[in-house]
Amino acid sequence: MKKLLLLSLLVLAACTSTESKDITLLDSSLSSILSADAKIEYLTDKDYVVSEGPVWSVKNNGLLFTDVDNNKMFLWQEGKGVSVYMDPSGYTGYAPTFENGENGANGVMLYNGQLVLCQHGDRRLAYVAGMEGTTPLFRTLVDSYEGKRFNSPNDLVASRIGDIYFTDPPYGLYNKETRSFDEELYRELPFQGVYRYSASGELTLISKEMTRPNGIALSLDESYLYVNNSDRNNPVMMRYNIKNDWAGEVFFDGTEWSNKHEGGFDGMKVHSSGNIFTTAPNGLLVLSPTGELRGTINFGGPVTNCAFGPEEKYLYVTTFGRVARIKLQP
Repeated sequence: MKKLLLLSLLVLAACTSTESKDITLLDSSLSSILSADAKIEYLTDKDYVVSEGPVWSVKNNGLLFTDVDNNKMFLWQEGKGVSVYMDPSGYTGYAPTFENGENGANGVMLYNGQLVLCQHGDRRLAYVAGMEGTTPLFRTLVDSYEGKRFNSPNDLVASRIGDIYFTDPPYGLYNKETRSFDEELYRELPFQGVYRYSASGELTLISKEMTRPNGIALSLDESYLYVNNSDRNNPVMMRYNIKNDWAGEVFFDGTEWSNKHEGGFDGMKVHSSGNIFTTAPNGLLVLSPTGELRGTINFGGPVTNCAFGPEEKYLYVTTFGRVARIKLQP
């Protein structure tokens, strides 16, 4: 009888488990968004060097993403696979930098139907004014702070009124020949900034204290700005109070997570529930609007960025080499 009871308890525990190989739910409230049975589905076979900047294009009915290393943008479509969408994406010779560096576009967004890019090589925020085949015509939005060129704008997000928030770490100033950041050759700013470029054209420095500001997102009510620090020596997500003179505080400290797993805190997106899906060591973390860890998506290694598809049916994820998706709850 005791053996039968023990067997029954084991079966019950297995049936009610909230952990699988791909998904771990730490808070039952997350089950309305992400199923513990969801699986990571890889969409591309080709290994890209640094796939980044995923954004869903309604016009193309597919996912746009970049390869920072190869200076191109690609389009994935269901049933059609991947095609080159834009070449080049982030380096045209507009700004001085390493020609063999990480020069392609990184963060990308569609705002009012307009494609806006963080260009590592050209060291600016630019928008696509036209396309001839796969060849784009870029126009500069902003490329400098107080007369000094940006390092290499990395990721961005727009508010409902048209303000663009973006980060400016030095990743584009990486010299692949020496395999190091030879920043002194081209760098003009002595810090890594977080900025707001307002709809009226005014540039504001929000912070210059972060060592590697990277992924960036706005809270649902746009009161707060979240920024990931992709520095393994200080792997934190900062939160800045937009309505209180940019007062900053550590929103999530990922030190313990970073010590256990490979990878860093990179891109992020905010779900309509207010939960934050952020890339992190080993995959992605799902944080509550108050900073509690609610779940994980376990890639077993580093990933770079993420984006929601139409109606948030899928979460699309770029890794360093491939593109994947996870089906979300309807």
